Amino acid sequence: MKKVLYWAPRILGILSILFISSFSLDAFQAGVPISKILLELGMHLIPSLILVIFLWIAWKFELTGGIIFLLVSCIPFLSLSNPVWVNSFLAIPFTLVGILFILSYYYSHKNKN
Repeated sequence: MKKVLYWAPRILGILSILFISSFSLDAFQAGVPISKILLELGMHLIPSLILVIFLWIAWKFELTGGIIFLLVSCIPFLSLSNPVWVNSFLAIPFTLVGILFILSYYYSHKNKN
């Protein structure tokens, strides 16, 4: 159980970031100069870079990272004007990552004592 709680949030976090990164693929369009494509790709990947930094923090400090990912899961509801089901679809993976990091923290610290 300890290994599952250790690796599950990390793997789900990586997969969630890859999912968010996949939205940047719309930067590739026919007939658009490569400089504009690279600029748009860079702009689209900024949130993914921030999420990678958060994942790195969570990897080192599970409780802090869990709280960060729970806060990240609120962002779609605060900033997007999409339907609730779309925001939920974006937020649920990060909510699970946050919960799993927090559970991993408490499970590992419970077993140390």
